[in-house]
Amino acid sequence: MRCVYAASHTRYVTYFTEVDSNGEPVTGAELKKLRAHLGEAIGQPLSVADMAKLCGLPASDGADTIRKWEVTGPTGPVAELLRILAMASDHYPILEMFNVFDRHDVRVKDRPARRQAFREQMRSDVRRRIG
Repeated sequence: MRCVYAASHTRYVTYFTEVDSNGEPVTGAELKKLRAHLGEAIGQPLSVADMAKLCGLPASDGADTIRKWEVTGPTGPVAELLRILAMASDHYPILEMFNVFDRHDVRVKDRPARRQAFREQMRSDVRRRIG
């Protein structure tokens, strides 16, 4: 068996299913769980309308789209956006491309506080987006 590495086909592994950077879908169940986890992270439950705002969907039919995605799952850019927003919750890892805490120039004892500050910044962003 031959293994070939393709730089343009990077894989990310998160608490979501294993995902290709080319936009494999997040499942509907994962989206529902993410909505609950983000609500827990910001201290208030998120409605489907709130999730629609987070995804940049129009207010007129955004909630219906989220309800549909909670069955079928979102795809493409929305799935990638959700992976980024998921970092606001302690239930999800900080994605490698955002992990500036494990570098050699960050003292080991400072890393937990910096991770926490990053998550708080992400939570503030979620709150700001939902208004």
